[in-house]
Amino acid sequence: MDSKRSRRRVGEVLAPFRVTTLTHGPLELPLRTADAFTHLQFRRFAGCPICNLHVRRFAAARGRLEAEGVRTVAFFHSTEASMRPYQGDLPFPVVPDPERRWYQHFGVEQSRVAALHPRAMLAAVKGLASVPSNPFAGEGGAQGLPADFLLDATGRVLALHQGRHADDHWEVEDVLALARSVRSQSARSS
Repeated sequence: MDSKRSRRRVGEVLAPFRVTTLTHGPLELPLRTADAFTHLQFRRFAGCPICNLHVRRFAAARGRLEAEGVRTVAFFHSTEASMRPYQGDLPFPVVPDPERRWYQHFGVEQSRVAALHPRAMLAAVKGLASVPSNPFAGEGGAQGLPADFLLDATGRVLALHQGRHADDHWEVEDVLALARSVRSQSARSS
């Protein structure tokens, strides 16, 4: 499947789909809780220091995110066995996708220079120094680019971001601001 042809768009409504998570069992997405948002983040390989630093920030902010109705689900293009040492203790669902099925479905791309951006290199050093990671662990290589999607309970894509390098993704504050903005717009229109 050509990822450029399957790129998702803001306003598009996605059909429900089912994934198998690393530690939370089967899960239907988007989460169907009224007034809740599903934040899908597509990361790189299991040992990626940039990715592990990033998901740890989301784990630390879980209470703040949930207070705004945001539930995070992270995808990695690695196997369960590769992911367990790095993502097995995360408090939110993570999805092993070594075949990149969901990456293709959402149009998440790759780049040979994904990790060569100065910001990505700095994040890799920070990740190596502060979180469980191994730049050589996990399938799929280091060419993956991150992507983020914010969905409502009906599956509507409210916002999305396709990364241009390995550290180009939404931060916690970005997701919180998006959720607040959508709520504010909904309140004004009702």
